[in-house]
Amino acid sequence: MIPQEGRLEPGIAFGAPQRDVWLEIGFGGGEHLAVQAECHPEVCLIGCEVFEPGIARLLAQIERRRIANIRIFVDDARLILAALAPSSIGRVFILFPDPWPKLRHEKRRLMSRETLDALAAIMRDRAELRLATDDDNYLSWMLERITDHPSFEWLARSPRDWRTRPIDWPLTRYEEKARAAGRAPSFLRVRRRFRK
Repeated sequence: MIPQEGRLEPGIAFGAPQRDVWLEIGFGGGEHLAVQAECHPEVCLIGCEVFEPGIARLLAQIERRRIANIRIFVDDARLILAALAPSSIGRVFILFPDPWPKLRHEKRRLMSRETLDALAAIMRDRAELRLATDDDNYLSWMLERITDHPSFEWLARSPRDWRTRPIDWPLTRYEEKARAAGRAPSFLRVRRRFRK
């Protein structure tokens, strides 16, 4: 799957070139990834996860629903971000990542300048990054980094744009847990700017 220059060409993992490749980092139980795969059979989806029960749940869904357009990367997402070919990804999902709320743990947060730099490299121009969180502090953290990054633009034009889950964005169990606990999730849509 990795050509001589050390870059992963996603189409090779699926046996044939596809129109688009999407990436979900930290897919949890895989419900969002499975629904996206079923709704978009023409798209190749790569899911990254290290939580074994979540991987098992997704594998069961893939088998039960006969989904053929998902591949799973079972390791640190930074490894695949470093290996993917430039401009090879059409959409990225990072939904309800661990907010690492303690001040001393902030350096562990997935949303960082380094992650955004890596995403900017692998995402095609005008590709979409979708983020969700139910932690207000982490929301502020995400927005500060996104709006400060020259490769991305936040697509919200009103509060409704980030307080309402878009219709093509399936419900996840993390969103259900957040709402049951009285926390209002936020849904951010971010676009990769054109390269200069």
